[in-house]
Amino acid sequence: MITGYMPARVVHVAAELGIADLLATEAKTADTLARETNTASMPLRRLLRALASMGLVEEVEPGGFALTAAGSQLRSDVPGSMRNVALMFGGERAWRSWGELVHCVRTGESGTRRVYGVGTFEYLAANPAQAAIFNGAMAENTRRVTELLVSAYDFSQFRRIVDVGGGDGTLMVAILAANAAVRGMVFDLPSGLAQAPQKLADAGVSARCETIAGDFFHSVPEAIDGYILKYVIHDWDDEQSVAILSNCREAMHRTSKIVLIERIMPERMEATPIHQRIALADMNMLAMPGGQERTEREYRNLFAAAGLVLERTIALPGSEISVIEAKRG
Repeated sequence: MITGYMPARVVHVAAELGIADLLATEAKTADTLARETNTASMPLRRLLRALASMGLVEEVEPGGFALTAAGSQLRSDVPGSMRNVALMFGGERAWRSWGELVHCVRTGESGTRRVYGVGTFEYLAANPAQAAIFNGAMAENTRRVTELLVSAYDFSQFRRIVDVGGGDGTLMVAILAANAAVRGMVFDLPSGLAQAPQKLADAGVSARCETIAGDFFHSVPEAIDGYILKYVIHDWDDEQSVAILSNCREAMHRTSKIVLIERIMPERMEATPIHQRIALADMNMLAMPGGQERTEREYRNLFAAAGLVLERTIALPGSEISVIEAKRG
């Protein structure tokens, strides 16, 4: 536990060097990989041995290294890739932000703001390369839960849905693919939407979905049946979250619903893998964007402050993620 940062950094360096892509089709020696990555052969051999000890590569004769099934998740070109997640959580912004965790706990200020003088999303707006990694990581995390989500929640009840803060459209593609009668919108800042038109077209759903640029702190599309917000509210403090939800409430018609996809913090924490994932996600919200994971009671209070009523929650099986459904109050 105390040395948990060590494997995380090893994986990050492997992702940054593109080791998995270079081993995608054949085993290679450390010397060959060193030439291809512009690194020193012996230190790279040591990195590869560390990766082998973690099951991400395996040593093969004579002196070569081959990619394993687990290591294939670090390839950039495979379904289920986790490369951007590794780049984001092991990269400089996360590393430096988490390095300020004592300051975060003492003051409540996010580590990102402490280090860079701006919030996470202001930082990303000014750093396109980091924004691309962030957007890629969000898409990768979304793909991990889409099958569970479309099985657990009935999106067919809506004629039109909007994914508020929907990024590249990964979630919308999954919903529309599973619900042929539903029409969709992906709503986000222009930078967040950059990859969405192509993704929607590649999935064959662009005829049923449009992209709309905007800022959910100002307004959201009006009179939509279902307003989906996945991993949005946890990025923000209570005041900001109420502002987002209030804008949704103002745009809703009488029977519209809000569908949050978030982690729900247990009222009592226990030493279980799911509880640990939720608690560490909460620490990440503190260190980086300055938001928080919330209990069901805290979500009820947020909804009430925005003129909404929490109707039900649905836990996705085997996951720390839940669907939280609300209506106008």
